[in-house]
Amino acid sequence: MNSIFRKKVEKNIEVAFTLNDVLPRISDQAQIILFTAGLFLTDILMIGFAFWFAYWVRFQANIPFFVEEALSSPDYYLGVVLLIIPIWLIIFASFGLYKYDNLVGGVWEYNQLFNATTIAVLIVVAAGFFQPNFYLARGWILISWFSAFFFTALGRFLLRRLVYYMRTNGWFLVNAVIVGFNGEAISIAEQLQFTRNSGLRLFGYINSGNQVKTDDNTHFLCLGYLDELDIIIQEYGIQKVILISSALEHEQILALYQNYGTSEKVKLHISSGIYEIFTTGMSVKEFAWVPLVEVHKVRLTGINRMLKLVMDYGLTIPGIILISPILLMVALAVKFTSPGPIIHRRKVMGVNGKVFDAYKFRTMYTNGDEILARYPQKVAELARTHKLKDDPRITKFGAFIRKTSLDELPQLFNVLRNEMSLIGPRIIAPEEVQEYQKWGMNLLTVKPGITGKWQVSGRSDISYQQRVQLDMYYIRNWSIWLDLQILIQTIPAVLSNKGAY
Repeated sequence: MNSIFRKKVEKNIEVAFTLNDVLPRISDQAQIILFTAGLFLTDILMIGFAFWFAYWVRFQANIPFFVEEALSSPDYYLGVVLLIIPIWLIIFASFGLYKYDNLVGGVWEYNQLFNATTIAVLIVVAAGFFQPNFYLARGWILISWFSAFFFTALGRFLLRRLVYYMRTNGWFLVNAVIVGFNGEAISIAEQLQFTRNSGLRLFGYINSGNQVKTDDNTHFLCLGYLDELDIIIQEYGIQKVILISSALEHEQILALYQNYGTSEKVKLHISSGIYEIFTTGMSVKEFAWVPLVEVHKVRLTGINRMLKLVMDYGLTIPGIILISPILLMVALAVKFTSPGPIIHRRKVMGVNGKVFDAYKFRTMYTNGDEILARYPQKVAELARTHKLKDDPRITKFGAFIRKTSLDELPQLFNVLRNEMSLIGPRIIAPEEVQEYQKWGMNLLTVKPGITGKWQVSGRSDISYQQRVQLDMYYIRNWSIWLDLQILIQTIPAVLSNKGAY
């Protein structure tokens, strides 16, 4: 831990009490109510707009695809929409889409949004099947399905951006404290200190009695001891208590659960105790009525693995065909601008530690090691960060294709060979695994990606530790929606050239 975390915690305390002084009437509960009302209104507007858009496409855009004659009365469809919207909102609520704890973080919300929209459309279809007088054009229903999901997701995405911004100013934050202190507590605190994503205002930790006060060495504030927890909760307005199971005795955990497990004012969260390997995913199986946790060897299994493969091959095969002229032009330019091979093969780590060659267009001179040896400071920088901002080994054309990420296009063939994925953690060399320390085992449970969270979050401008955290976030929170989100964000990230070198 460094002093940045302590400054962050002290700022959280200052912001919390400053805002309470300035806005005494806006309680945390009132903020949640305000957010829910805004979300509810946004959904109504977006669903209504989606239905109007579907009507325009089906009946007014004169698209030749829709040749079937159908009832097109705008008054009829307006009446249907006014009937459908309340049902739609009820279905959203049943999927937990208005429960604040489920929202504003991760892609779970979008996954549930798609499922709820699909169920709502199926109900509309079933209504038309069982009630002959309730007739809707099939094209309108199909377009409504996609447009309702897209526009409600867009509305929630924009509202989420607003909440993220307001969190940096002290709004929509929940006061939290960690009970217990050890390596696991530090790992969790490092993840939670970013209030924009976590939604937590983490004040510090409670000494369980098994440790000494160590805030002078770790810069992680100790607020007191376990027997002072009631006073600390009241003083700081704590709403979430995070128990570090590996730092607490069994009896202490039971006592804390008895005191706060059913409390309406405080929510209790218990860490896994095996935070380092929990990223891979786990399942619970019973043997003779004994529940045992099984650790997955790979992160993606079953339907998730199939969806990943469908997206990889479904986009890669037509993509290679489409950009084949670009591949040819870049290959010829590499060949004629500097002597040496067109393709550079780099030994990298794959799933379960399997080493393979990752393909890239060559961007360096063939005697790159000799060139680099003339710059001792850059040799040290490369060993420390595994990246060089002004690398003397790179050719002029190599610098251009690195800036535009064209050098990575041959990795599409690694995707075809099932060695890489379009989206995934950053590819690393075998010697880099040790840099991931306790997280290294998790990195090898998924295929590395051509692009990923690191690509859309600053690329080479972020620190190595931040890259590790982004990779772990991706593995821990994978869903097909997260892949699609990263894929969409990759385009502006590449066009901006930010952090590309």
